[in-house]
Amino acid sequence: MRSSKKKNEYYIDFLFHINADISNRVMDTLSDFAPRVETYSIDEQYLDMTGMSRYFPLEDYGRKIQQRILQIAHVPVGVGFAQTKTLAKLANHAAKTWTKTGGVVDLSATSRQKRLMSLVPVNEVWGVGRKISNRLNAMGIVTALDLARAETTMIRKTFGVVVERTVRELNGESCIELEEVAKTKEQIICSRSFGKKIELYEHMHQAICEYSERAAEKLRAEKRVCSFVSVFIQTSHYASGPQYYNHRSERLEYPSADTRDIINAAVRLLKTIWKSGVKYHKAGIMLTDFSDPSVNSSN
Repeated sequence: MRSSKKKNEYYIDFLFHINADISNRVMDTLSDFAPRVETYSIDEQYLDMTGMSRYFPLEDYGRKIQQRILQIAHVPVGVGFAQTKTLAKLANHAAKTWTKTGGVVDLSATSRQKRLMSLVPVNEVWGVGRKISNRLNAMGIVTALDLARAETTMIRKTFGVVVERTVRELNGESCIELEEVAKTKEQIICSRSFGKKIELYEHMHQAICEYSERAAEKLRAEKRVCSFVSVFIQTSHYASGPQYYNHRSERLEYPSADTRDIINAAVRLLKTIWKSGVKYHKAGIMLTDFSDPSVNSSN
């Protein structure tokens, strides 16, 4: 549990609606804007914005990221800033609900937090399900603000430590850490920004093979096999020269976690999207559609 007294600590919650084929494009773009990132689900991500508010207004930064995602992936995103993940979720809820926000809400100020919480039903709070919200309503706790003002000892005794943690988060105390490695993966992404731009196919081939090997190791550690392999390559968003982004996906003949199968698929994909004459800034591989190897072997 981290202290709520730590200054300039913000989480940014992104929510976007996409299919798996372009998920890696959005995720990869978002990772350029913060040092620490958590992929919460295939269409949602948390960014750790600690210290960044000293250099620029968070709302302006959110709109900049929003525009970049629209440019790169052609999908709209909702952006919510706040000191805790639960508050960031509420900020994102406001960004989606009220069109006048333009899809970006900075919930840093306590006064704005209280105003929003007074308008949001308690069942919209992250971690409060239907059954719990019904019980809270019966106790007179109807809005998110009512929950934030509830006595933590009583909440813990009645609902347990999870709901107590939610109350603390609503009051600006960060209790839910950023998870850079997801507990249950829906996808595995291995990517990297190159220190020196890549112009030769041989160098990119080597990089993709390294990422494939690393992704296969992670897949085996999860005791899973995958059915889809995706590869992407891109130039820098800030490059003055030609801009280029492309990606391809391939379904494996049989689900596999074998490094050789994944490398072979990744190299085939790279050959179809490689374009000469540009300077590549980043590349990566994504594995998706996981299953249990024992189930596949029994078929």
